[in-house]
Amino acid sequence: TQSTWGGGSGTPTKAKHHSAATTKVVGGDKDQVCITRAEVEQAFAFFDVSNSGVLKPRDLKTRLSAFYPHMTNKEYRFLISEPNFTVDTLWSLLENSTITNFDPVAEAFRVYDPAKTGYVDTEELKAIMGRMGYGEMTPDDVEVLIKTADVDGDGRISLEDFRNMLNFNK
Repeated sequence: TQSTWGGGSGTPTKAKHHSAATTKVVGGDKDQVCITRAEVEQAFAFFDVSNSGVLKPRDLKTRLSAFYPHMTNKEYRFLISEPNFTVDTLWSLLENSTITNFDPVAEAFRVYDPAKTGYVDTEELKAIMGRMGYGEMTPDDVEVLIKTADVDGDGRISLEDFRNMLNFNK
């Protein structure tokens, strides 16, 4: 077994590791992302709020509602339609994926830029942080976040700033 973070409790849990540590490549030629089995297990554990080893639509809703507050229960059921959705199920989906031209960073960025301006919407950022339980952000809080992520110094967070911020944390 391998120690991972799970259940949202902030405590390490053990995740079954059924295959050797391998890497999957997701995405098209331009924006490929390599992901390891350990990273998939860590992501799965984050979504497995009940720490049962099986994801349910309600688990996704618990974790994703801060980012997608208008997503319906039907949409969550569509994402997790298999009754026994385990980490192995997720790994298999990645293994058999035929997704091309997919940029996961750009997809994540879209949550913060719903108007598609090319920059993080500060009101959306404040709303997401509030829904995540961080409370109301002051203008000073927003300024600190922007200055931290604004790599090119233009006073806004672009997709490239966002991408650089994520790469910086690796």
